[in-house]
Amino acid sequence: MVSQSHTATFLLFTTFLFISRSISAAHSPPRLNATTNDLDFIRTSCNATLYQDLCFNSLAGYASVVQDSPARLAKIATGVSLSKAKATLAFLSKLSRSAAEVQDCVSYLDEAVDSIRDSLQTLRNMSRGGGVAAVASSGETFSSQVNDVQTWMSAALTYEDTCTDAYEEMDEAGEIKTTVYDRVNTLKRFTSNALALVNTYGNSGAP
Repeated sequence: MVSQSHTATFLLFTTFLFISRSISAAHSPPRLNATTNDLDFIRTSCNATLYQDLCFNSLAGYASVVQDSPARLAKIATGVSLSKAKATLAFLSKLSRSAAEVQDCVSYLDEAVDSIRDSLQTLRNMSRGGGVAAVASSGETFSSQVNDVQTWMSAALTYEDTCTDAYEEMDEAGEIKTTVYDRVNTLKRFTSNALALVNTYGNSGAP
């Protein structure tokens, strides 16, 4: 039992280091020559989210690319959420090798990743080929495509909630429970913010 406990702790620690470095690389975009107006647009847009500081800090590095486009901001926020979801899934997948109770959460996050990936692909398709023309050529209206993205992002959030709900109900507190809960709870904030910015994009009515 002691040996197994030490092995689990060691795997948890090494996996934490690996994923932390990956996340750091994924969420540290180069700050190009963003203007004050670009940054103000990010900050103002983040007012629509529940986690405004996280929103601004994770997206400000893309300000020069976003400029004043709700479409680009929604797409980039969804991409950041997908990167975070993939990193969290990789972390929990490795952890599940020594902690079988994590496997259900891995399954939920796998579904969440698929949902966010579908959302990002749709947002990319909407912007590919030039605004209104791209939407018209797809045979779908702007509204219906945004609704699809909102549905998928909401589903992703539900999968993530299901994982943390299961850990909240566990009687036993421990390192694995705390680690899983904290990781997925952070992911939920990224997903929530991305969904809020997709909603803003949808309300703008502009492909």
